[in-house]
Amino acid sequence: MTPDVIFDQMIGAGCARKLIFSWGGNPGVGSLHRLRDAVENEWPHALELEEHSHADLANAYVAGASNLPFAVMRGYAGGDLPKYNPTIKTIVCPFTGEELAAVPSIRPDVSVIHAQKADRKGNILLWGILGVQKEAILSAKRSIVTVEEMVDELDAPPNACILPGWAIDRVCVVPRGATPSYAHGYYERDNRFYKAWDNISRERDSFEQWIKAHIYDVADFDQYLQEAQ
Repeated sequence: MTPDVIFDQMIGAGCARKLIFSWGGNPGVGSLHRLRDAVENEWPHALELEEHSHADLANAYVAGASNLPFAVMRGYAGGDLPKYNPTIKTIVCPFTGEELAAVPSIRPDVSVIHAQKADRKGNILLWGILGVQKEAILSAKRSIVTVEEMVDELDAPPNACILPGWAIDRVCVVPRGATPSYAHGYYERDNRFYKAWDNISRERDSFEQWIKAHIYDVADFDQYLQEAQ
């Protein structure tokens, strides 16, 4: 729902055609420069945007997880976002006659989340600020969950969330897989990286140097950018 640095990296690397979101930025720092460059200058290629509110997207994921075609809410009354997003429609309540907002459900082809633990049966344990991670998994055709560790017993604390193994297609043990963000109970958010990313991503040259060093073979990345342009 709220793209930050990992989305900026994917956009700058040419891995995104469209972004559906409700807020985008480098939390506590400022803009996502690769996102801005893609929107304003179509580099490395054009990026289509579909903007929603937080409540809108959260309800759209809930509708997808509930196998419903759309979500209904009272939001957007008096706002102008529906003028710029044609997927936001209005519907009249058959019981009260009230005009409400309706948005299509979100049903990803693949959802990827990071959680704290998985057991040997593929059940997932996550706790803390969950956002729509549960709904993103239950609404998807396929799901991949990376976890901090594999355990024999989940030993779920109160108010934790367990995703059943039947809803998960693949589990990957990836310690510190949420970095530079945090995993509640394991490690804190790396604020230094978020600050550093502002300078790394501000210019294309510095971004390309970073992405080449961390992700791509230099020759492959240069060829990929040429094809994307």
